[in-house]
Amino acid sequence: MKKLQTAMALGLIFAIAFGNFASFREHLNDLHSDVLRLHILANSDSEEDQELKLLVRDELLRCSEELFNGCETLDEMKERAVEERETIRLLAQHILEENGCHDTVTVQLVQMDFDERQYEELTMPAGAYDALRILIGKGEGHNWWCVMYPPLCLPAASEEQWFDDETTAILRQPEQFEVKFKCVEWLDKLENKN
Repeated sequence: MKKLQTAMALGLIFAIAFGNFASFREHLNDLHSDVLRLHILANSDSEEDQELKLLVRDELLRCSEELFNGCETLDEMKERAVEERETIRLLAQHILEENGCHDTVTVQLVQMDFDERQYEELTMPAGAYDALRILIGKGEGHNWWCVMYPPLCLPAASEEQWFDDETTAILRQPEQFEVKFKCVEWLDKLENKN
């Protein structure tokens, strides 16, 4: 009888813990799908190519209010990013040529995996995010990234709270969720094996 009670207690504890992790995992998936990132890849890691990447970044951020004016939702932002791909490519190409570089520029809206990254006081968890991706030349150098939506890196960004309290806690204090991150990672690996 004691073994049955112990097994039932362990089962209950596991069910509660699994439900908690499943809820956390769902919350992370929502976060991943509610964000649009800007990702600029330099041609190489040479000092010159890295400087060119930052010049392209500065120009895109300078023009972002004009390019994305009126976008209030993630879907609007993605749609505008697709519509303005050629304009964005031409802006980047112009900056390169103005600085004596003739590398080609490719602009895509993609879903891609990101490692955990720090952005000012926020830590974006690792995972697959939609991104406006700008490749300069071969795109083999270090990258620069930010969050376009919600507009955390755009000049028009406001102090408005874009995330609910739980997501804000995850982004601002990720060290408190390390065990949950590992459990979600473990669950994802387990599911991908099947």
